[in-house]
Amino acid sequence: MEAPATLSTPPDSATPVVDHPTAMRAARASFTGTAIEWYDYFLYGSAAAVVFPKVFFSDLGATAGTLTSLATFGVAFFFRPLGGVIFGHFGDRLSRRQALVATLLIMGLGTFAIGLLPTVGQLGVLAPVLLVFLRMLQGIGLGGEWGGAALLIVESAPAKRRGLYASACQLGVPAGQLASAGMVALFSMLPEDQFLSWGWRIPFLFSGLLVAFGLYLRKRLPEPPEFQALKDARKRPKLPLAEVLRHAKKQTLLLIFVQAASTIGYYLFTVYSLSYVEGDLGLPQSWALSGVLIGAALLLPAMPLYAALSDRIGRRPVYFAGTLFIALFAIPFFWLLDTRNPYLIALAIILALVCGYGPTGALNSVLYAEQYPTRYRYTGASVAYQMSSVVAGAPAALVAAALVSATGSGMAVSWYVIGASVISLICVIALKETHRTELTKE
Repeated sequence: MEAPATLSTPPDSATPVVDHPTAMRAARASFTGTAIEWYDYFLYGSAAAVVFPKVFFSDLGATAGTLTSLATFGVAFFFRPLGGVIFGHFGDRLSRRQALVATLLIMGLGTFAIGLLPTVGQLGVLAPVLLVFLRMLQGIGLGGEWGGAALLIVESAPAKRRGLYASACQLGVPAGQLASAGMVALFSMLPEDQFLSWGWRIPFLFSGLLVAFGLYLRKRLPEPPEFQALKDARKRPKLPLAEVLRHAKKQTLLLIFVQAASTIGYYLFTVYSLSYVEGDLGLPQSWALSGVLIGAALLLPAMPLYAALSDRIGRRPVYFAGTLFIALFAIPFFWLLDTRNPYLIALAIILALVCGYGPTGALNSVLYAEQYPTRYRYTGASVAYQMSSVVAGAPAALVAAALVSATGSGMAVSWYVIGASVISLICVIALKETHRTELTKE
């Protein structure tokens, strides 16, 4: 039986500190829920690259169908900030835990419904319209999910190990990617007509079981002690977003752009690479999926190591190193894909994920959460993180496809990534180092 959590107060602070058992429970619940959310999210990304052009947009032709399908993947990005505002307000005003339960339900039910959606051949133009609507729900759910999951751990973790504990939230990204890519790879082994008829639906319907498990874990959690102390003192803000705009404009602006390279790189490495390998190079998409699967698996042990290193030397040096790698690897990445060698294609994706995305993705939870006080931390971290998805993530796959279509080469995409990396590096330098600072309520 798990030991009960207790609160203690250090002699130099009135802030309650949760003991390790509760921090571990928070980490498990955050990881599980976030993994489910990202499983749902990336499952759509994989399907948008290899399934939906043939199921929902077949009337548009191969190229236009693929571009339109990838555009629907980007739709959710624009609704993620809305989810951050809605659930950030709810989480800062009322309850971190209840906000997380709601986001998991919204995301999971949206994904389950996609698995039941009739195709364009069965329902006509209404089918892609409903698909876009469900994608919007996914965006709202994920927009509120990430910030709450990050805070659940950061506000409960031991001060000197916040980075390591918070990496559990970020591990949900590769875990969800691994699960979604694995499910797509498994069912894509079916004959093509069966896969496009019913096989692609099973991974979406499976989300229902995952959501039930995630809800079980989250409903058993207490509020983080940092937030509970604020709640007990009746010092919660009436309008968290207004306080963010009034008191935290600089760090919010920097945080919107700090992960431009990481966000653009990640979606190109894991989503657009599938389309590029299959559509532009005419190769089996399983070659790229293999790289995604192996890279995601390696991120599971690598990201906690990067996070633990940031607890020792700081957030900025680790984040800077990962961003710099993305910039330097942008051109070799497409060189390796263009070799048309299955092993080099997989190697390109693996290196990009483990050495580029790994150091940056591992720190996003703690990096964003530490920049804000408890009063409006959920709103501030969520809005900054989700706005970065609009600025960088939403157009990434579509811009890449358009650049390759216009130039006939992946080199233009490489320069796109390099430009984003320069912006990110400047923001990393400008951000305040927070790895040895105490969380503040006010």
